[in-house]
Amino acid sequence: MDKVLHKLRKLDAYPKVNEDFYSRTFSGGLITLVSFVLMLFLFFSELRLFLHTVSETKLVVDTSRGGTLHINFDVTFPAVPCSLLSLDAMDISGEQHLDIRHDIVKKRIDAHGNVIEVRQDGIGAPKVEKPLQRHGGRLEHNEEYCGSCYGSETSDDDCCNSCEEVREAYRKKGWALTNMDMIDQCKREGFIQKIKNEEGEGCNINGVLEVNKVAGSFHFGTGKSFHDSNVQLHNLLASQDDNYNITHRINKLSFGHYFPGLINPLDGVQWVHENPNGAYQYFIKVVPAIFTDIRGRSIQSNQYSVTEHFRSADPGRSRSLAGVFFFYDISPVKVTFKEEHIPFLHFMTHICAIIGGIFTVAGIIDSFVYHGQRVVKKKM
Repeated sequence: MDKVLHKLRKLDAYPKVNEDFYSRTFSGGLITLVSFVLMLFLFFSELRLFLHTVSETKLVVDTSRGGTLHINFDVTFPAVPCSLLSLDAMDISGEQHLDIRHDIVKKRIDAHGNVIEVRQDGIGAPKVEKPLQRHGGRLEHNEEYCGSCYGSETSDDDCCNSCEEVREAYRKKGWALTNMDMIDQCKREGFIQKIKNEEGEGCNINGVLEVNKVAGSFHFGTGKSFHDSNVQLHNLLASQDDNYNITHRINKLSFGHYFPGLINPLDGVQWVHENPNGAYQYFIKVVPAIFTDIRGRSIQSNQYSVTEHFRSADPGRSRSLAGVFFFYDISPVKVTFKEEHIPFLHFMTHICAIIGGIFTVAGIIDSFVYHGQRVVKKKM
């Protein structure tokens, strides 16, 4: 047993020195104090880094199929009345949504940007006595109402009982509804008067679009849109000027849910209309993203990049397409963000390296200082 203990003593890498041989100096104490403060500072720096989460980013091929894309928007048009502002969406699969009204809120604003009225989009028809019937007479007692479509009927049984239904029938025919004063339904609902009352006003439109996760577009136009020979046109009201001021401010535009660190490049972007009638276009590349927090919870969202272009109206065109267009395409590459802590073993390795490194360097410095002091004393 004594031999084993004796061998263990020979393996001692920390031989003890008798205190009688210690030589404590002022410079040694100062170096020790500075070393301790430096160790403490670096320790807390490493501890803060260990407690703070870091994000690991990876690029992978997006193998998901199908699904939907949520587009959140909040756009202000200072010079376009709410009654004229419409929202349309379409994609390369052929699906079209014209004059979207669900999940859309419009706010009438004055010239100073103050909100006048907030309403869910849509115009309701008030009840009136004896509206004009399809056969040309007025509604009689116990007679069912069937309003005229003014030549846009597709069958003898078609009825247009509101201004919106007349506009929709004209849209399906590809006709422009220009003389609104001649439409009995529009006069009864006060549609023309509503537009006149909103002259000089602007509109803030916000809401959510849920579209197929394929390339497509959506746009805000000045009037109700219709399609003719696969070309999208707009039914612009004759009571308005041909030149529309499409100055706009994008308060918010995102594709999906927010996650920490997400930056939407179009948030807060403003464009001021200077040229005559035309279309302002945004070309967007949507990149799917998955964010996983430190607790393992995942958020499916998207990032995007964008380029801009203003397209002036072609001279001589009878219908110039005014509005703000957003064309988006889906990237085949997906970005994953994962929050995580630095491993504890890495943290301990760094701490040991700090203590050992500073202790060694401080010992070398103290040795040089001590020998220097002895040389000076001998010369004296």
